Parts: sequence; C-alpha cells; structure tokens
Amino acid sequence: MQSLAQEIKSFSKANLRKQCTRVTTLSGRRIIETWKGSTVQVVEETVQPESACGYIQDNNWDLQVGYIKPYLLLGSQDAAHDFGTLRKYKVTHILNVAYGVENAFPDLFIYKTLSILDLPDTDIISYIEECAQFIDQAKAEKGVVLVHCNSGVSRSVSVVIGYLMLKENQPFGDMFALVKSARPFTPKLKLCHHFPA
Repeated sequence: MQSLAQEIKSFSKANLRKQCTRVTTLSGRRIIETWKGSTVQVVEETVQPESACGYIQDNNWDLQVGYIKPYLLLGSQDAAHDFGTLRKYKVTHILNVAYGVENAFPDLFIYKTLSILDLPDTDIISYIEECAQFIDQAKAEKGVVLVHCNSGVSRSVSVVIGYLMLKENQPFGDMFALVKSARPFTPKLKLCHHFPA
C-alpha cells in the first residue's frame, strides 16, 4: 500500500480531465480560460450586448458546511454569504481566505481576511500562523469560526489542514482524511506538497 506522499509524487497530470473556466466580468464580458501545457490560453467570447447581465449569475448555491471541530467549520463563499446558514451553525467569526470576495456582514460577525491566490505555487504554509491566531481567538472566545475561500475546496481546506497539523501535532494524512470526511474537496496538488507527509 502506497503512502499518501508516494501517491502524490506518482500522480500524473495526464490523468486529469481537461477543464476550461468561463469568467463573466461585472461588465458582462465573457472570457474562457483553458490550460494548454503549462500556460493558460485566454479567449474572449463574443456576447450580444442585450444578453450581458453586468453581473455573474450562479444559481447553484453551495451551502454545505463541513463540521471539523465544535469551534471550526469549513465552507464556500456561498455559505459565508448566507445569513441563515451562518445563524444555523452559530458562526461568530469568519476567516475569508479568498481573493476578491467581500465580507457580506461586517457589522454582524468578526472577520479576518487574507487574500490568498488560488495558484499551484502559492505558499500556503506562510499563512497558517496568522490563520491559526484568528481561529484560536474564536475558540478562546467560545465562538465558532467558518473558514472559507471561493468554492471551499482548496485554499480554505489547506488552511484548516495546516491549522490542525499545527495545533494537534498530527500527520498530514490523518488531518487530510478528517477534513475530507467533513467536506469533499480537491486541493491543488502543489498546495499538498507544502505539508510534510
């Protein structure tokens, strides 16, 4: 049986499905980003002016919240922007590690925002200590902190795993399994490489 570190090292990008990302800007411009080898190809999609909304429309809300510890939750920006979900889980603190995502209720919750880019080369370890201080603050105040990024599957997951490894002195594989059992995710492989096996 291979260790997680061996599985990660032997993983081939050729096994991944080809993906493209469609970005709609606030002005209604539509851009399609596709990986070609090691570069991103960007193509602008032509849009009829009358069909350009001027906003990004996403009708599929992800309100699933992963329960990690009584004081620690994991989710997406949708969960962080849904007042009912925040109240349901008794959230008092919100750790926003997304880039370009505003805090929805700054007068009602205690926020910490770190704009972390969702790139394979991002050094997530350099953010763990600052995130841990905020999570510990919420815990000390008998609060509940929701950690979120955009989709709740990469940066926020990596922060939560790093926090648990730091505070519970447990190996990456154990914390990876614990977090994955609470909320399905797909972290960037290079983010995983920042953690010792």
